[in-house]
Amino acid sequence: MNDSATRPKIVAIALLIATFLTAIEGTIVSTAMPKIVGDLGGSQLYTWVISVYLLATVISTPIFGKLADLYGRKKMFASGVIIFLIGSLLSGFAATMGQLVLFRLIQGIGAGALTTIPFTIIGDIFTYEQRAKVQGYISSVWGIAGIIGPLAGGFIVDQISWHWVFFMNLPFGIVALFILWTSLHEHVEKKKQKIDYGGIVTFAISMSAFLYALTLLKETKSLSGSIVGWFLLAFIGVMVFLRIERKTSEPMLPLQLFRIRAITVANIAGFLLGFILVAITFYIPLWIQGVNHSNATYSGIAMLPMSLTWPTGAVLSGKWLPKSSAGRLSLVGIAIIFIGLLPTVFFQASTSLLWMMIATSILGLGFGLSLTTFTVAVQSAVGWNLRGAAMGSNNLMRNLGQAVGIAVSGLWLSSELAGTALANSLHQIFYILVGLAIVGCLTTFSLITKEKKASEAA
Repeated sequence: MNDSATRPKIVAIALLIATFLTAIEGTIVSTAMPKIVGDLGGSQLYTWVISVYLLATVISTPIFGKLADLYGRKKMFASGVIIFLIGSLLSGFAATMGQLVLFRLIQGIGAGALTTIPFTIIGDIFTYEQRAKVQGYISSVWGIAGIIGPLAGGFIVDQISWHWVFFMNLPFGIVALFILWTSLHEHVEKKKQKIDYGGIVTFAISMSAFLYALTLLKETKSLSGSIVGWFLLAFIGVMVFLRIERKTSEPMLPLQLFRIRAITVANIAGFLLGFILVAITFYIPLWIQGVNHSNATYSGIAMLPMSLTWPTGAVLSGKWLPKSSAGRLSLVGIAIIFIGLLPTVFFQASTSLLWMMIATSILGLGFGLSLTTFTVAVQSAVGWNLRGAAMGSNNLMRNLGQAVGIAVSGLWLSSELAGTALANSLHQIFYILVGLAIVGCLTTFSLITKEKKASEAA
């Protein structure tokens, strides 16, 4: 349990810094990749520098969540930061693309702690009314990182060296670790803990096989025998994993979590919203460049409102959540996302940049409102001993939604990245996203029904 001596506001600063590291990582590294490939060669490994980081993060997120329940937030947060910084340092010294892929794998493992444990700590040390407000600050960091990441990446690459894209993580990470270590006090029962090694291994194998199969599917756009084999391995791995989780005393992913309506709804909605988010982030800029024939700068301008309204939605969630219910508020958020998606199915080659900015501003507001509310709902649905695993499962589903989203939606994408063929394929994808938003609304409505029954029973 957390000690009363814990200083929440100071701890929150450490969490903001840690969140900034993970938030800026994707955009800043993507910006630097052309220069990195130019120096190191190995262009065939270009996508793996990004993919292996995401793979490691997906796998390690629920593992760190469970370990935080067993050994305490402080120790696991420190372990994650150290692994992340080691991976960053090694990535900065990489001499070949093969080395960079390996070091990014290490970095991604550490990132799993930085993406899930801060949310767990927020649930520990802040009251229900305060959690959404703090989540609003966290969301603001993502918005800021989305804006300055490409700019910082470009400046570092052009004026200093791409190596410093990774080295810059060191001072931020060290400061975050020092602040949290000296400010967060918790009492964790000292006893020999039983680690679910079988669950960890089978989960890692099944997720690796699944995400590798998705990557191959995205690249080939056809279901070959080898891809089916990888999916089959993933399926078998998941079955074995679930069997292990049912029998072990300290499961990595406690199945009892999925009997809690708020967590189940938040996880399903998180998967759907992750799918929608990654598709929107990728395909609206593609429409602008491939159909409207504008440059990348206009793509960035079109997506900018989302980075600004997302934190606004998160802050509004903090103000409204104490006066409303998680079910109602999250449903409003997804409904706003649905409204923001509707204009995309009517995009034309002549659609103005302003109209696209209005659409992305609505989407950002909906994402900020819904995802923040779902996060608080998960934090509040369980006690200290399960909160890490609960947040790990929620972040896992969001990350999986993004991984599946970019692979599956790519099946509809035309191989001609310009003109009418591209426009038609993108319209198909946008229709799918509208459909997923409707499913998200229906799923979330079940949470309102549960809340209503609970209120009547009280």
